[in-house]
Amino acid sequence: MPIRVYFEDTDLTGIVYHANYLRYMERARTEMLRHAGVDHNVAMAAGDGYWAVHAMTITWHRPARLDDCLTVVTFVTRVRAAATELSHQVMRGDELLCSATVTAAFLSMDGRPQRLSRQWHDRFSLLMQEAMPA
Repeated sequence: MPIRVYFEDTDLTGIVYHANYLRYMERARTEMLRHAGVDHNVAMAAGDGYWAVHAMTITWHRPARLDDCLTVVTFVTRVRAAATELSHQVMRGDELLCSATVTAAFLSMDGRPQRLSRQWHDRFSLLMQEAMPA
């Protein structure tokens, strides 16, 4: 799904405010999880646990501007016992604007690291082979 840059996304110069890239990436990550059959609400209601961002590195290459149409590409780069690592690329056409690496930990309902179920581990392993444009 394309992301259109609106006034609310920009600073007074018409450039996307840096923190808004995180919102775009969060949406892309959520859609990727949904595509993989992972439902946050179901997991929490069942007491299975929840995802939390543990670490993030981000690089801004070029600015996005008011009215740009962007695409966020998200893919899994590593699956561990209780976490996944993902890469995000915010693109304007073929131009890379922003890139980030995110480590998302899976936590029990009391906030401790918890192993991914075999089903989720397998689903994320399959996602390592495909990029998901959001």
